[in-house]
Amino acid sequence: MYLLGCDIGSSSVKASIVDAQTGQAVVSDFYPKEEAVINAPRLGWAEQDPAMWWEYLKNAVQGALTKGNIKGQEIGAIGISYQMHGLVVVDKNKQVLRPSIIWCDSRAVPYGDRAFKNIGEKHCLATLLNSPGNFTAAKLAWIKEYEPAIFEKIYKIMLPGDYAAMRMTGEIVTTVSGLSEGVFWDFQNNCISEDVMNYFGFSKSLIASVKPTFGNQGELTHSAAQELGLKKGTPVTYRAGDQPNNALSLNVLNPGEIAATGGTSGVVYGVNNHVAYDTLSRVNTFAHVNHTAENPRLGVLLCINGVGILNSWVKRNIAPAGITYNQLNDIAATIPIGSDGISILPFGNGAERMLQNRQIDCSIQGLNFNIHTNAHLARAAQEGIVFSFKYGMDIMNEMGIDIEVIRAGNANLFLSPIFRETLAGVTGTVIELYDTTGAVGAAIGAGIGAGIYTTAKEAFASLKKIDVIEPDGLKADKCVGAYEIWKERLEQILKQ
Repeated sequence: MYLLGCDIGSSSVKASIVDAQTGQAVVSDFYPKEEAVINAPRLGWAEQDPAMWWEYLKNAVQGALTKGNIKGQEIGAIGISYQMHGLVVVDKNKQVLRPSIIWCDSRAVPYGDRAFKNIGEKHCLATLLNSPGNFTAAKLAWIKEYEPAIFEKIYKIMLPGDYAAMRMTGEIVTTVSGLSEGVFWDFQNNCISEDVMNYFGFSKSLIASVKPTFGNQGELTHSAAQELGLKKGTPVTYRAGDQPNNALSLNVLNPGEIAATGGTSGVVYGVNNHVAYDTLSRVNTFAHVNHTAENPRLGVLLCINGVGILNSWVKRNIAPAGITYNQLNDIAATIPIGSDGISILPFGNGAERMLQNRQIDCSIQGLNFNIHTNAHLARAAQEGIVFSFKYGMDIMNEMGIDIEVIRAGNANLFLSPIFRETLAGVTGTVIELYDTTGAVGAAIGAGIGAGIYTTAKEAFASLKKIDVIEPDGLKADKCVGAYEIWKERLEQILKQ
């Protein structure tokens, strides 16, 4: 028997098939082969058509089945990982009413800021563990004001993973972890937040039924099974946002454990067993995949929007045409640490929570036309991304979260030696790389939810550590020096 994991990202949808007995990934595929389009009707907006995710999902699943020569009838359970904080709205016929407002869209910032002030900042932090900020609830408030005709037709609201599951099972359900990432969950009273619903004037009927993160969340309908090439009745037994799921895939489930990713956005994610929040809501706290009211497991999430998207922008627009990311890394490696004085602030992908929801855009500091080349920009981009990680990790340290070891999948920016060595050097932290992905983690989650694995130890027995990167003393000093210049330049802009 096999387990299927589906990871619905903003750049692609990935599908991985895992052998349930060994826990080993057998085959993976993704679609589209080029990065998916993010529509920006206005500056700071970001939308995608949920129907597009479904088409990509079908292609990725069918591609994985074909590549692995696996029959759909052999899939025993399905897990879903998805881009967090997005908003999908459907009518009573389960038809999507407008494009999804996705995670990096900034239009709802004023709504969250006003809610934070009017509900009460201390009260929000004590109950929601966050400011309503730019999350799903605030995005729904924007629709209510600017698209009232659409708002009146809304039957249910969903996160992207809820939508994918609805297309699979015909059922509209969600999870506590999902509701917390949308800032709909009251941790103090363990229920949907009356404060948020009343302040924004939302009916509780808009919220889907709540299911456990692990467990049967519905079964494939006949039509969905045909579209995906799977068996009717196959259960969906797990779903989680991409960052809690990434932590799961790295077996990060307990206090003090840290996971990181460097995809389109960048994330450092740590687990707490007690309430902890940043008073400025620059980092955020959500229910982790194994959270319960009796045994709290809270994920503290640092998210930086402008990470991999900056690196891909450099590849498309500055680097020589047609090169690979590995070749781009080689070009960047010809330049010394500190990029000969260039600092890039990688904040060109919407408002940044780490910067208190300010949108300062990306900027290049210290550029000298006489000495700097595209190779300098390639290195400075990766260093700027790392330095934004360091800036946010310092905030996490202020909350009492010690980061001694970072676990990450051997993917995306963590494939770059410059990125890895700079991150280890500037933070003084050991980095452990593992052979896993979010889609593989979702498949393992499906196995836990289906009862195939009874403990995390059993589920992750096959998780392989493939590399360890330790700080190099001399290089680390140079990284810290470059970071101090970068930080000073950032703080000068923040003062404006």
